Parts: sequence; C-alpha cells; structure tokens
Amino acid sequence: MNPSQSEFMVLRQTIAVRGTVRMALLPLTVIGWTSITVALLRGGLETLPPLLALVSLSVLIGGFEAIHALNVGVERIGRYLQVYYEGTQEGPTWETTAMAVGPGLPGGGIDPLFTVVFAALTALNLALAFPELHSIKTYVVVLPVHAIFWVRMIRARGAAARQRAVDLETFRATKATQVSGDR
Repeated sequence: MNPSQSEFMVLRQTIAVRGTVRMALLPLTVIGWTSITVALLRGGLETLPPLLALVSLSVLIGGFEAIHALNVGVERIGRYLQVYYEGTQEGPTWETTAMAVGPGLPGGGIDPLFTVVFAALTALNLALAFPELHSIKTYVVVLPVHAIFWVRMIRARGAAARQRAVDLETFRATKATQVSGDR
C-alpha cells in the first residue's frame, strides 16, 4: 500500500470514528444533563436555584461544543479528501457525491449539531429556574448565559451550513498554490 492510499484510508477511518463519537455524545450529554438536573432537584426543590441552573447548563454547553468540534473536523477532512483524492480516473467520489446530494433535501436535511435538541434542553433548563426569575441573579447572570448559548448555537449552525463550501474553496486554492509552486 502506498503512502497516499494509507493516508486516504486513515482519514476515512477518522471521519467514521468522529461521526460515531458525535452521535454517541448527544445521548451521553442528555443523560449527563438529566442526571445533574435530577440530582439538583432531588433535595426537595421544585425548581432549580438560579445559579445552580448554570451547573446543568454547563453540561449542555460542553456537549454541544464537543459535537461542534467533531463536526468541523469531519467536514474539513472530507473537503481535504475531496480536493486531494477525488477527480482522478480511479479515485473515489464519495465526498463529491455526498455534497451534491446534500442540498437536495428540501427542509428535511439533518442537523449535524443537534441544535434543536440543545435549544430545547436549554429552554427547559431555564424553565426549571423560572419561578426564581424575579431574582436579580437570574436577570444579571442566568438569563444572559442561557441567551449567549442560544446565540452561540445559532451562529455555529450557520457556520456549519457554510463550512463545506468555504473549506472546499480553501483547499482548492491551497492545492492550486502548491501546484503552481511546484513548477
């Protein structure tokens, strides 16, 4: 096996593993969030004290950021493979084919970052502290932190939607520069 084939196989395997880990992180994050929330409420409280709502929110933030990082890496590797390995007679065409099919799902596309799930859990996390929303701590700390996370999710989702095209152009330009530099 030549080094080029070896690199291709390792990178495809990396995509597969990261994709699997990303899918496993969602239920693990939900279980972690639920466990912490139940433990915080178990002390006979009907609602989360405002600042304790940030403890359970931190699990959601950590899970989302890990899933986001894995998705960015998978997409970047995919575009690298697309530019450097596809387009030859005997080369693979998975990345190009997948990219061409992706936009054809009107309104039914997947959400690789699970933003709807994370946004709903964030709303539920805030709702559990809701009866305490009259406190100054909630207005100054808890509500803004939840809002910042919602904004982060919206921005990450937008970046993820644009990433394939941006990375594809970046790798194409890099390859063109490398080819012209070799002459």
